[in-house]
Amino acid sequence: MTRSAQFNPFEIVEGRRDLGLVLLADHARRDLPDEYGDLGLPPAEFERHIAYDIGVETVTRRLTALTGAPAVIAGFSRLLIDPNRGEDDPTLIRQLYDGTVVPGNYPMAAEERERRLERFYRPYHDAVGAMIASVAEASGAAPFIFSVHSFTPVMQGIVRPWQVGVLWDLDDRVARPLIDMLATDARLTVGDNEPYDGALRGDTMYKHAIVNGFAHALIEIRQDLIADERGAFEWAERLAPIVEAINARPDIHEVKQFGSRTGPV
Repeated sequence: MTRSAQFNPFEIVEGRRDLGLVLLADHARRDLPDEYGDLGLPPAEFERHIAYDIGVETVTRRLTALTGAPAVIAGFSRLLIDPNRGEDDPTLIRQLYDGTVVPGNYPMAAEERERRLERFYRPYHDAVGAMIASVAEASGAAPFIFSVHSFTPVMQGIVRPWQVGVLWDLDDRVARPLIDMLATDARLTVGDNEPYDGALRGDTMYKHAIVNGFAHALIEIRQDLIADERGAFEWAERLAPIVEAINARPDIHEVKQFGSRTGPV
């Protein structure tokens, strides 16, 4: 974990915006601004999945290099505030996560909650929205949004059997071919809306893809497979040609309103 007084809530990794592809990494980092210290937690907690998605930053950066597409990377730990939640989600700022109490988040005054939204959460989402709009303008078509995440092999004592999962809601233009192409590797157990459900009202895909009718998917890679650079590079190199093949399809760059299983968009 790093802390900084000069704290940027996001990083833009530049790429060819005319490709029509946007890469996102909501949980790439475990960093905190100096003023928040360590949220009352020991350093070991920032090595765990509760603080960030292990391996995702390396995978995302390698994907940008391989595909040429730009990326937006969140600069703060999900323990500060979770950018992949709606503003009204009760898990937006966690006070307890996978057995760990977060002292710096309890109690949470309404003023402090709003402060974190204004300083970190909203600037990140503003950057995502601006990147998507820029890619749409440069490519002259609806963009394809691809969000990279990772998941812990064991959660609350339950072993997860998948190496990778694809999360989606009602629009399967990306999810179906992505699942099918990953599943051609007999070594992989591919989760379809596993280990989480892709229908989460207010999350990043909902805000920026579903409501706009843009093709999208969120991929979850098991963290032990990408915890070192070699594994992260291997997964980026596996994903890059799949993502490029999907991005080449004309229907991926059409606006199509499918709605959401969470209710009307």
